[in-house]
Amino acid sequence: MSKEIKNKPIGEIVIYQDRGKNIKIETRFENETVWLNQEQISSLFDAERSVITKHLGNIFKSGELDEKSNVQKMHFANSDKLVKFYNLDAIISVGYRVNSRRATQFRIWATNVVKNHIIRGYTINKSRISDLKERQLSELESAVSLIKKTIETKRLSGAEERGLLRVITDYANSWVLLQKYDKNELKLPGKVKIAKFKLTCQETENAIFEFKDKLISKRIASDLFGVERDKSLSGIIGNLYQSFGGKELYFSIEEKAAHLLYFIIKDHPFIDGNKRIGSFLFILFLARNNYLLKKNGEKKINDNALVALALLIAESDAKQKEVIIKLIMNFING
Repeated sequence: MSKEIKNKPIGEIVIYQDRGKNIKIETRFENETVWLNQEQISSLFDAERSVITKHLGNIFKSGELDEKSNVQKMHFANSDKLVKFYNLDAIISVGYRVNSRRATQFRIWATNVVKNHIIRGYTINKSRISDLKERQLSELESAVSLIKKTIETKRLSGAEERGLLRVITDYANSWVLLQKYDKNELKLPGKVKIAKFKLTCQETENAIFEFKDKLISKRIASDLFGVERDKSLSGIIGNLYQSFGGKELYFSIEEKAAHLLYFIIKDHPFIDGNKRIGSFLFILFLARNNYLLKKNGEKKINDNALVALALLIAESDAKQKEVIIKLIMNFING
């Protein structure tokens, strides 16, 4: 499907400075994005057009981007010739592949723009989070998604830079979820994983005993830590596997882990250490189901996020249980 773009506004986008001169590319704005053809992308990154063609082909072939939604055939003004134009997502992807001085400068510029935008706009200025509108929240999620894609494709140079962006992404994701929690807009994750490992009361008690022993040896727990009030722990474990009509009520890893954390902290089965024990069993359950870590080896939920969740559960009203469960499941699901 072709589109006539004559009479459309033509603008200029300044990419970066090179030897004291602004490099300007005449571009077209349509459907809230920038469109450049291969010749313009070649000029932008100071690379042969054949190189641009090769990278674009690999981007679409690998599934990094969908060709249909990122490419449009358009008419030049006063011409019947159809030319392929590529949107901003495709342009950025090419920029992270081309090996040229100008492309390197572009990568530095693009990384700094996104990083500084998140730091100044969302991560450090926490008070601004509560005032975000729907569009701003959507923009933040898009920015986080872009950074994730960049990290995963390993096109950034330097472990320190990748590490910083991971920290920014983790905290930004946490604030997005908490913002949705505040606005009661959380939904259950679209995809969940079936729990195969079954936690037993005996294993739970043994794990808590070992955990208590380690904490006492470090002098950060007392003898009252992990002492049951009324033998209600077995009831909590049993609740994870309750069924109705022959089907488990909580069948996924996310559901079981979320309810385990919630029940331990909220029901206070121990005289001391409920939040620590709940967090410990939560991690244990995810680990036993091989669901604790991401593909890159990092935890699905970092320590700061887990502490925040534990405190939130402890202070929450019982009427908020379902939304709290959704929040925990979204943190696990990523």
